[in-house]
Amino acid sequence: MAKYCSNCGKEVKEGADICLNCGKIINEQKRVEINRDPNAKSKIVAGILGILLGCFGVHNFYLGYTNKAIAQLLITLLSCFILSPVSAIWGLIEGIMILTGSIDQDANGIKLTD
Repeated sequence: MAKYCSNCGKEVKEGADICLNCGKIINEQKRVEINRDPNAKSKIVAGILGILLGCFGVHNFYLGYTNKAIAQLLITLLSCFILSPVSAIWGLIEGIMILTGSIDQDANGIKLTD
């Protein structure tokens, strides 16, 4: 039995997921969620910032977690860099968690993009 696109009315081939004429998604079950939010932050950028500059909390500033970022920055600066390895390990762990998807949203609850 022939299927027709609900958007343009053209016939759609059997088993097709999208209409080749207008691009409308036919099979909603196979639809992939894509974060198209213009305010979404990059998971890769946040992860690399956490790994490289984690002792200064740069990745947390980037993601909007300001209080956590200030804590990391103050631990590093007020101890005259004596406790910077503590903040660096903290940042390294968070950077890895961001890249693996354990941390997948910013402070506003917006999903990170790949």
